[in-house]
Amino acid sequence: MSIYTTEIASDTLVSDNPIHQRLLKPYYLAKTHVKGKLLEIGCGEGRGIELLSPLSEEYVALDKITHVIEQLGKQFKNITFRQAVVPPLQGIADNTFDIVISFQVIEHIQQDQLFLQEIQRVLKPGGKAIFTTPNSKMTLTRNPWHIREYTAKGLEDILNSIFREVEVMGITGNEKVMDYYQANKKSVEKITRFDILNLQHRLPSWLLRIPYDLLNRLNRNKLKNSNSQLVEEISYKDYLLSDDGDTSLDLFCVVRK
Repeated sequence: MSIYTTEIASDTLVSDNPIHQRLLKPYYLAKTHVKGKLLEIGCGEGRGIELLSPLSEEYVALDKITHVIEQLGKQFKNITFRQAVVPPLQGIADNTFDIVISFQVIEHIQQDQLFLQEIQRVLKPGGKAIFTTPNSKMTLTRNPWHIREYTAKGLEDILNSIFREVEVMGITGNEKVMDYYQANKKSVEKITRFDILNLQHRLPSWLLRIPYDLLNRLNRNKLKNSNSQLVEEISYKDYLLSDDGDTSLDLFCVVRK
């Protein structure tokens, strides 16, 4: 399915493997929470559907990209796919789902408060929602595809205003993952040092997306070529659940209605 930019990591490109595995980890962490009716918001290319669908009674998946939904519908006959731009969650009744998952989505949502309120609305009483989003403290450069990024405290405050129970954790990495992170950081700094006018934060996001994607792709290929073994060998098992969201790569949040 040819939908990949550096913002939508490929599960087949070797240079994307560390990111793909990082995005795959939350689905494994979600396994123990899945039961009943499941809603996934922002399913992308369907990275975790095979893993979680056998654990649920019903799986409904939303994404804004029409041709992705169409292709997934041909691949997974037992899953309900809907094209949707959220929020709101149109056509979904109150108290419908036992669990909602939404991984690496909220940072793209302009109305994040409404987004979370809608998730709370469609959850059954006692139902759970699980989110991931990048930890802004570990971000290496501005991502023009993101509306905003969150600290652990900032996201926890928003979640506490909407949900009955909130737990904010993190997804970090072992030595192998952090070696890749540090190599990536050094490589990115070699590029951003030329941005003496701080244009990455001053220019509108739409103007930065193409150069960001090109430079990101070049950087990932460079990291692969300089240490192909490291890039190829990283797996989802190298990403770890942490109680300390502040020092993690991503925030991992579990909330209850």
